[in-house]
Amino acid sequence: MESKTVRAKHKQYMLPSVANYYEEPVVLHEGQGSRVSDLDGKSYLDFFGGILTVSVGHANARVNAAVSAQLQRLSHVSTLYPTVPIVELAEKLVSVAPGNLQKAFFTASGTEANETAVVLAQVATGNQELLALRHGYSGRSILAQSLTGNSNYRAVPSQVAAVKHALSPYCYRCPLKLEPGTCGVACAKDLDELIRTTTTGRIAGMLAEPIQGVGGFITPPREYFEIAAEIVRKYGGLMIIDEVQTGFGRTGTMWGSQQYNVEPDLMTMAKGIANGLPLAATLCTPAIGEAFQASTISTFGGNPLSCAAAVAVLEEIEERHLVENAAKRGAELREGLERLQRQHPKTIGDVRGMGLMQAMELVVDETVRDRTPNPRATLQLFEETKKRGLLIGKGGLSGNTIRLAPPLTLSASEVAEGLRALEESFAAMGVG
Repeated sequence: MESKTVRAKHKQYMLPSVANYYEEPVVLHEGQGSRVSDLDGKSYLDFFGGILTVSVGHANARVNAAVSAQLQRLSHVSTLYPTVPIVELAEKLVSVAPGNLQKAFFTASGTEANETAVVLAQVATGNQELLALRHGYSGRSILAQSLTGNSNYRAVPSQVAAVKHALSPYCYRCPLKLEPGTCGVACAKDLDELIRTTTTGRIAGMLAEPIQGVGGFITPPREYFEIAAEIVRKYGGLMIIDEVQTGFGRTGTMWGSQQYNVEPDLMTMAKGIANGLPLAATLCTPAIGEAFQASTISTFGGNPLSCAAAVAVLEEIEERHLVENAAKRGAELREGLERLQRQHPKTIGDVRGMGLMQAMELVVDETVRDRTPNPRATLQLFEETKKRGLLIGKGGLSGNTIRLAPPLTLSASEVAEGLRALEESFAAMGVG
């Protein structure tokens, strides 16, 4: 089948809302490591990894072998039966989890993992109201859309009145018009008044991403979560840390929360957990797990194939020291992006992120503090990088933030190659 045929059938049969990148979408056909190829044979360096999901590289040999072997034995049973893969994975996750997260529940998507965490928090505390962050993204369900702080992903009005949205720790666009370094992390301290003025004064918890992914890799100040956790717990709530995008070494530590010295009461994860196979998990403390007494199942949660893949992913991360590699390659990438920012100070307003989770926010003219979002420049950069064989991502409320999140296996030479493509692309755009 030719690329043009695939594009035509996609347009014919898929929902119109299932948008693709690029004026002429790339029909990907195969991949290996940090590279993918389209149906026409063109190769690309993948700097987005299926939205931060291909954690240990495309067609990873260990993962593929584990899935293939498991497929020959047993492919599906549901959570009604214990299996070797599900208990092996649970044991491994608990062994690398922060704090006292000793109980696991598996589902098929990050949306389900977040739903599970919210219900567990409500049952364990006896409280119903929840805090979420503006610019956050929690998934596609009715509850997840209500938790999401981005109108682009809300198909219907909020259906869950218990959710209250706090200020995002978005330093580049501070909602309080303060300056980092002198603000006293006022956005975190505002949680106290938010709880006292918009809730009953007793909350189930706060759900937050260590770095807001879809929001454009918004990276909070280092002190944010310690302050937030103290306030949340003061009013009876639990800290639910959403590691769907930041987990599994992405930020240069195993978990994004470890960058902020905060111990989660519950933690959710998906995406990079199984290198592309559908799997998610919710971890909690024993006390929280024991508080939930209702019957529950997950048809596809803990699927033997996905669990086998996830076990292999964790082995790859440990044995190949991929957390350390993410930190090293991330530092190289960040240095290159900051160099680009110096070369194009008008257009590149902000560079932010951690590890191999880096972003550039494009604006009209940073040199005169005109931070009007510039999604047009984002689309131009997409087309130019595509010409040069580099795949990138985007995000942010206005779609003006470039998101870069290659596989954790990225090499130093691939970092340099990606930066060259970005440099040439900005030059071709002719922007300041």
